[in-house]
Amino acid sequence: MPVRPTATRPRPTSLAAPLTAAALAVTALTALTACGGGSGSDPDTVKVSFKQSTDNSIHVMDDHLAGIKKQFEKNNPGKKVELVPIKAPDSEYYTKLQQMLRSPKTAPDLVYEDTFLINSDITSGYLRPLDSYLAKWRDWDQFIDTAKAAAKAQDGRTYGVPDGTDTRGLWFDKGIFEKAGLPADWQPKNWDDVLAAARTVKRKVPGVTPLNVYTGKPAGEAATMQGFEMLLYGTGDGTTDPLYDEPSKKWIAGSQGFKDALAFVETVYQEQLGPDVSTALDPNIQTIVRGDLLPKGKLAIGLDGSWLPQDWLPGSGHEWPDWSKELGLAYMPTQHGQAPGRVSMSGGWTWAIPAKAANPDLAFEFIKTMQTKANAQKWYVANSGIAVRKDVASDPAYVSAQPGIKFFTDLVASTHYRPAYPVYPRVSTAIQEAMEGVTTGDLSVAEAASGYDDTLKEATDNQVIQK
Repeated sequence: MPVRPTATRPRPTSLAAPLTAAALAVTALTALTACGGGSGSDPDTVKVSFKQSTDNSIHVMDDHLAGIKKQFEKNNPGKKVELVPIKAPDSEYYTKLQQMLRSPKTAPDLVYEDTFLINSDITSGYLRPLDSYLAKWRDWDQFIDTAKAAAKAQDGRTYGVPDGTDTRGLWFDKGIFEKAGLPADWQPKNWDDVLAAARTVKRKVPGVTPLNVYTGKPAGEAATMQGFEMLLYGTGDGTTDPLYDEPSKKWIAGSQGFKDALAFVETVYQEQLGPDVSTALDPNIQTIVRGDLLPKGKLAIGLDGSWLPQDWLPGSGHEWPDWSKELGLAYMPTQHGQAPGRVSMSGGWTWAIPAKAANPDLAFEFIKTMQTKANAQKWYVANSGIAVRKDVASDPAYVSAQPGIKFFTDLVASTHYRPAYPVYPRVSTAIQEAMEGVTTGDLSVAEAASGYDDTLKEATDNQVIQK
């Protein structure tokens, strides 16, 4: 998802104040302990924990799960569902979730897991393999192989059921482009074209942000995946992973592609083509982009994900009926326009059962209710997600349900997946630190890349190859 990722539009903006990871942990642990998690909990109640938006006007997940809860309880008399939302930015959600999973007293029965973190949690022993359940679930055959692989551990077992995937590209404001003299059917052929458009906007349309690229530790995985990796994976030949060397099973240090990606980020912020640095490093930057900058015509180009329209749909709290008329879509080009010419990253989220869950059987029954064809299709559309069920992906009602679905679904053919091995979260944090250094100007590209290489060696126990 993922990361999952974010979007924004014209609307009210009362943003929830970010809490510290420690405060969130205390809040969540207190709430779960109070409702009797783990041993001794009600065998007829399934506790479902999920990430709740920090934007108080966004209720997409809440509303969807409320509907599934009602359906599940109706179809299973005597059984109850207790929804346990965690309101936090992505990075703090991960911290809080891991703290909850450590004890049977606080572990819910079902948790929402980002695919980038799932292998780390599997290695820590926090999750339960689902193979025995999946073998008896007919619908599992409908899930595409790449989605299944995202939830499979190095031990060959599957620990999560994917609820959709995503792709990424360039969103642009047609009105701003018109004022800048840029084409309504804009499609950059290389990085220079992207920067040239941003510079044109800066020169001809003052008062707007030319280009947003998520950066730094406050943005978390959004900085790594929507920002840096969308650049890094466009620096090579498109056939080899620039972050992890599969043949040697080692992480890659010292690459020119890494430095080039950092140089792009440095250019965006040192030329003041992006948001001001304080805004770029705000933990709520994704909400700011989706709920303010884009919908209010204050951002010309956003490097972002397929899910943005979820914030703009009717009932979202940030309704933007004309978003598909006012925004254009372009794929992110490779660095020099080399084949395959376009870049996307894909991730997504899964539903997983904690190892210390009190009611795992009931939790899987809830998964089965969520993941019927009808419920899955409803979720993909509400969440602006990309289908991972084959029967949904081939349904004309899904393909035509929302503008942009075909554009982002077509990117799956040239998309990339993160090397989501257990150490990846630490690698991701090191990338964010390098990005932040060049964003603030505290580090040169060479210094930031060198610091990344040093941290990479430490994080991976020196399982590094120079390229």
